[in-house]
Amino acid sequence: MGAIQPKVSEPVSDELVLVGRAKAGDVGAFEELVRRYDRNVFRIAQHITQNREDAEDVVQDAFLKAYNNLAQFQGQSKFYTWLVRIAVNEALMKLRRRRPERTISLDEEVKTEDDSVPREVADWSPNPEQQYTQAELRDILDRTIHGLPATFRTVFVLRDVEGLSTEETAEALDLSVPAVKSRLLRARLQLRERLNKYFRRRDRSNELQAKPSSGDGTR
Repeated sequence: MGAIQPKVSEPVSDELVLVGRAKAGDVGAFEELVRRYDRNVFRIAQHITQNREDAEDVVQDAFLKAYNNLAQFQGQSKFYTWLVRIAVNEALMKLRRRRPERTISLDEEVKTEDDSVPREVADWSPNPEQQYTQAELRDILDRTIHGLPATFRTVFVLRDVEGLSTEETAEALDLSVPAVKSRLLRARLQLRERLNKYFRRRDRSNELQAKPSSGDGTR
């Protein structure tokens, strides 16, 4: 989908300067990090929890936890990646509390036919001949993403929606790179199948609506 673009592009050096100032007690520097990343964290949390209020709670809890644990951030990776890891954990805890009968974890291995280095999925997007506005396509894609299992949905959102690299996604989720690639492949395949079904149903509905009435209204 051409509309999906990475959302975070600030230089790591600038980010680390702000983190260093925040560690030294500069609250304003941390507030700048909040302003820079709160929308991204909210989007991720909402995709995982599928609930706006829960997502807002996740944002607050994630930034509070990040602030209280700044000393643990060693600067070996992007602060944003570290923050996303905290936010994902908070969001998954929300899901566990909401659905205690189900265990939701990103640590569990997911087996596929090819768990080594999955092939890239070519053109999993909807048929380009479908005439939809960008807003309609975004809404369709969002609803389709929400239908994915949490394990696959989280990987897809970080990698393909938020634009993190495979390595950053693996670090944020505490997974191996092959595991991220495997789950991303499964997520893309499921999305492609779900989108194809959606558009086939839409096509059939449009065809039925376009068919003329069998009678002319006269006797």
